[in-house]
Amino acid sequence: MDLNAYVHPIVEFVRAHAAWAPAVVFLLAFGESLAFVSLLLPAWAALVAIGALAQAGGVSFWPVWVAASIGAALGDWLSYWIGLKLEYSVQHMWPLSRHPNLIPRGEAFVKKWGVLGIFIGRFFGPLRASVPLVAGIFEMPYWRFQFANFASAFVWAAVLLTLGDGINKAFGYFWG
Repeated sequence: MDLNAYVHPIVEFVRAHAAWAPAVVFLLAFGESLAFVSLLLPAWAALVAIGALAQAGGVSFWPVWVAASIGAALGDWLSYWIGLKLEYSVQHMWPLSRHPNLIPRGEAFVKKWGVLGIFIGRFFGPLRASVPLVAGIFEMPYWRFQFANFASAFVWAAVLLTLGDGINKAFGYFWG
């Protein structure tokens, strides 16, 4: 299934049922940030498209932004917790077992950047799936992780949702 075939029905559902937008973006952001699911669910594209709807006035921006932010933070928190509990055995589980370089890349990244890596990793697809997991495996201090996790989640959600607005305005300017 191509990306458009996945994104279009979600966006159309949100357009028709704006009251469900916060719940939909919460689930999308949660899935996009959860270690195993993020490898299978390209939710970022739907979040950008829903951001275009929000900025065009079809959906209220603030509840969508907060819901996406909290969903992303909780997805990373759960990934961190899984890393704490399962440690290195997690890299042998599907779908991570199909991406054997993901955990070592995340490990190198966390060792190099520390808590700042949590913030940076949120913005890069493959790292988004592994950095919180690795932070849990290495038992990064809980409150340091959570501070970076929640701060990056709110920035990440704002960037994706406003990116949709920028794309929408560019299309309107050049082709409207």
